[in-house]
Amino acid sequence: MNGIKALALEDFCKSVGHAFVRFDYRGCGSSEGSVKECTLGKWRKDVLSVLDELTEGPQILVGSSLGGWLMLHAAIARPERIAALVGIAVGADHIVSTFQQLPVEAKKEIEEKGEWKLPTKHSEEGFYTVPYELIQEAENHCVLSSPLPIKCPVRLIHGLKDEDIPWQISMKLAENIVSGDVDIILRKSGQHRMKEKDDIKVIVYTVEDLIEQLST
Repeated sequence: MNGIKALALEDFCKSVGHAFVRFDYRGCGSSEGSVKECTLGKWRKDVLSVLDELTEGPQILVGSSLGGWLMLHAAIARPERIAALVGIAVGADHIVSTFQQLPVEAKKEIEEKGEWKLPTKHSEEGFYTVPYELIQEAENHCVLSSPLPIKCPVRLIHGLKDEDIPWQISMKLAENIVSGDVDIILRKSGQHRMKEKDDIKVIVYTVEDLIEQLST
């Protein structure tokens, strides 16, 4: 995971003497594998494997977009290992809900072709190729339709100018998470990747504040 947010957080953790783990899911970034063979369930296993095998004690999980969705699953599966959560533009259920909003004809075409050319400005091609199987399997991991048994502190950071994941998803998550210690931070000029200097500062300050809170 060589994204600017992950590197900034690692630098901060090193500066205060905290351990830090950053990683890409299989088929993403620098990790081996192909997205065509991936599912939410497999990515969930990746997160739990890192948590179980590479860390010790309670952890603060930081997840952005897809990582935020998987972060929630990790918190539900390993409640005793999670000290707090920081979600950045959490993409919970988004790929499923976006697909479900497509016209019937478009859904049939995607099913027949076995893939979805999902438009994006974050790729040189102008789209992400999403396997239809991934969309189907992701339905098993949706979290927005019922209360989430997450009881640790949660911080949700979202940009109001996010054109990929609506900021309303963070509001819905805040309603569903059972913890009473949930804060939402909305950045007026924030976009999806939240990679501007001031965005990074907010993310680092949020993690720093949680460390101080949990230490006392």
